[in-house]
Amino acid sequence: MNIKIIIIDKGGKDRLYDPLIEHFIKSSKKFANIEIVELFDKNITRAHEESEASSQKAYTKILESYLLDNSVKITLNPTSEMIDSFDMAKILKDKASITFFIGGPYGLEKGFIDKSNYSISFGKITLSHKIAKVVLLEQIFRGLSINANHPYHK
Repeated sequence: MNIKIIIIDKGGKDRLYDPLIEHFIKSSKKFANIEIVELFDKNITRAHEESEASSQKAYTKILESYLLDNSVKITLNPTSEMIDSFDMAKILKDKASITFFIGGPYGLEKGFIDKSNYSISFGKITLSHKIAKVVLLEQIFRGLSINANHPYHK
């Protein structure tokens, strides 16, 4: 299985979160290949100075090319259906390729979310991008572990 996580984020190294991110990518390797793509450009910077709607349009523009492949598309959206670890396992089960999308601080446009196969939420709280990435990676590993009857989940 191939899993891609596309995130609107400036990227860069982070001493606190990077070890956790690497840990879950490495732990998941026996079940899936995980790639993280961080996207940010000057159009997003400019849009952030204009409005929420402009920002969401800029996110869509930079993300839309990733909608063209044959992977299952999953957006993280705080107002979507909340899922638990078993729901995540069901989503991951028997998929060859999955792409997760994490929007910028203003979220994703409804039109972009509607093009996804799934739109999920980890709850109503707001998470920083780095924490959202770690939570997503942990839930991916947990879901993969559930599907493989691996003892991690217990």
